[in-house]
Amino acid sequence: MEKLIVRPLVKSDISTVIVIDALDECKDEEPASAILSVIGQFVSKIPKAKIFVTGRPEPRIREGFRLPLLERVTDVFVLHEVKSNQVSRDIRLFFKHRFSELASRRRGLDGWPTGEQLDLLCERAAGLFVYAVATVKFIDHKNNSPKRQLDRLLDSPESSGFEGKTKFTANVTLDSLYTSIIQEAFGNGYPEDDPKVRSVLGAVVLAANPLSPSAIATLLGFDIEEVSPVLSSAHSLLTLHKDDSHPIRPFHKSFPDFIVDSARCANLRFRVCPPDQHKELLIGCLELMDQSLGPNMCKLPDGVMNSEVDGLKERTKGCISQSLEYACRSWHKHLVDTTPAHRPEITSPLHRFLERKFLFWLEVLSVLGAAREAVNALEAAARWLDVR
Repeated sequence: MEKLIVRPLVKSDISTVIVIDALDECKDEEPASAILSVIGQFVSKIPKAKIFVTGRPEPRIREGFRLPLLERVTDVFVLHEVKSNQVSRDIRLFFKHRFSELASRRRGLDGWPTGEQLDLLCERAAGLFVYAVATVKFIDHKNNSPKRQLDRLLDSPESSGFEGKTKFTANVTLDSLYTSIIQEAFGNGYPEDDPKVRSVLGAVVLAANPLSPSAIATLLGFDIEEVSPVLSSAHSLLTLHKDDSHPIRPFHKSFPDFIVDSARCANLRFRVCPPDQHKELLIGCLELMDQSLGPNMCKLPDGVMNSEVDGLKERTKGCISQSLEYACRSWHKHLVDTTPAHRPEITSPLHRFLERKFLFWLEVLSVLGAAREAVNALEAAARWLDVR
């Protein structure tokens, strides 16, 4: 903070706005936000800087803003306390703009949607832009008529009777939308496909780092042709790319929160059970490492330091797949989130991996510049074994 932000701003003497968006999504175990604590120490030294922080009011963020150094220089702006008619006007403008863009790309959409449909969409959004964005993404499906998609959404029983009743009903509003989208995407499918849907969506929302469709297929033991249709069907909930090697992310954190919560996702067919999903990803990681790891996978010269190897980064990319890198660096993160009931399925592949592929795993972490992570992984495994 001091070297990269404070000193340059003091020396340049320029007026600056610094934006920190979605602070609640930072990984932070401190009781009060570590970032806010640091800002509090230095904010008085950069009087020409304004810092704009957004985030959901989680306890550690609330505590961070209550720190004495920050509390007296902070203005709090509570988004859901903005006048509802002002937010509704903005959301209506967003809808009109995006539907106008859609009409310019697709035929037969003149005079659509009607004013009544726009009013209903704005009412259901209940002041949440994430609702509006997800709605537009759902309607703009390349293989379906936008008019039909909108009618399906407005006619869905899950999307009626909840929204617009209170000033701020984030969970109720979003949950009804997500329920409608999931039902539309997968509700008419074969029940025997439901475990695959849960596994693929679970891998997207519970992966330690975002996974590509090809990596999801590898770790779950599916063909890419099985994974892609599931992701495509949920396109309005995810950020998708044409390239199967590009990571997939939920477009908003509220969807992972919804799909794993038994109190919010009432449909047992599609709710993701985190311990079960972590077990599945762990087994996939262990089996992939057992099958793929071997000695000197990057064919490095004998007796040299990693720093002495020209083009090591490019060489590792060519020899170590994304899915294998993920497995080597993240298997233990899934292990700690399993339950005692999973022990019989985990113990054997874990023992086999540590007995047969331990040194090769260390080699891979070394060339990836992540050798320290081996210590974290083994400490996590030891704790898990003690507890179990």
